[in-house]
Amino acid sequence: MTLLCVCPQMANLVTSLCCVVLAAVVVAYAQRRSQLVARNQYERIGSDVTMQCGFLDNDASVSWKVNGTDVKDHHRLEGPRLILSGVALGHSGLYSCFQNPHGERRDTIYLHIGLIPREPTVTCRSNTYPKGFYCSWHQVHPTYIPTTFEVDVQHNQRSLEVQKDPDHKNRCRVRFPEVFSSFPYTVNVTAVNALGKASNTISFEESSIVKPDPPERVTATPIRFNARRLEVSWQSPATWPDIDNFPLKYFLRYRPLIKEQWQHVELSDSTSHIITDAYAGKEYIIQVAAKDTEIGTWSDWSVAVHATPWIEEQITSTTEVDIPTETKTSPIPSSNAPQKAERPVGRAARLLTFFSPLLLGMLLLCMW
Repeated sequence: MTLLCVCPQMANLVTSLCCVVLAAVVVAYAQRRSQLVARNQYERIGSDVTMQCGFLDNDASVSWKVNGTDVKDHHRLEGPRLILSGVALGHSGLYSCFQNPHGERRDTIYLHIGLIPREPTVTCRSNTYPKGFYCSWHQVHPTYIPTTFEVDVQHNQRSLEVQKDPDHKNRCRVRFPEVFSSFPYTVNVTAVNALGKASNTISFEESSIVKPDPPERVTATPIRFNARRLEVSWQSPATWPDIDNFPLKYFLRYRPLIKEQWQHVELSDSTSHIITDAYAGKEYIIQVAAKDTEIGTWSDWSVAVHATPWIEEQITSTTEVDIPTETKTSPIPSSNAPQKAERPVGRAARLLTFFSPLLLGMLLLCMW
């Protein structure tokens, strides 16, 4: 009976010893791993930074390197700690500490210097009305360290599902829970990084954010035998999902390149227009914008297209031998029609014309 009682006690003792050994192995592995794998440390620009060399005692003697070279910036050592004063972006880097006198590496720290985020700028827009809208945001001032964004959208006292845009990093999409809602939407975007966070909240009504994308495939072609006309056509934006139930109206602007002032034409739902007052022979620049017929704002202008009204081809004839001609010019021509050149006068005729008054005088003198 006594032997049976001792065996469980020995078993418990062995189990305890195994646990102690296992814990020591885990701690040793963790310490060794911390020496090999760099850990991240984030600090604010302008602050004083202290980096601790692993788990060494306060009286340990260590040396430090940054990116493989000795630390040269203004610093001081306090046992296993490296202290940097008034850090700047240039202090970012990979720091390693080595225990003296054998120079065994004890810790590796990747120091990141940056800033606490400020309130992000947030804008929302619906270019797929009435399906949904998207919100985008950005930091006016950089943080220099990784920063993430948390988005919350509220409508009629309930939270809406937010989908990250696969093509744009700082953009999300939200479906309208209902159309023609009188309740406002509230969007909160919070910027978060290792140093802190900041948020911005905006509110808007459904109708105020409707803004289509610009019209597509805008073309302008001259009309044959019409020197002052251009035919312009376009297509509604492909992102507008229901053109039949939610029609668009259009705004056309055009001008010759030689002028700065635009001419404008607003159209109901037509996707073409004929310009009738173009300057003959002048190159024009043309753009189109779109808007929901009832709510929202105008889209941005479409990609500009260039066109020149029809120009009649001038047919000219030439001869094999060019005859030199003399032309007379007038300061103010009476007509735009080309002037008919006079035929050249022969050299003998010009001499006779010049000496005829002299010969006549000699003849009269002899007769007298």
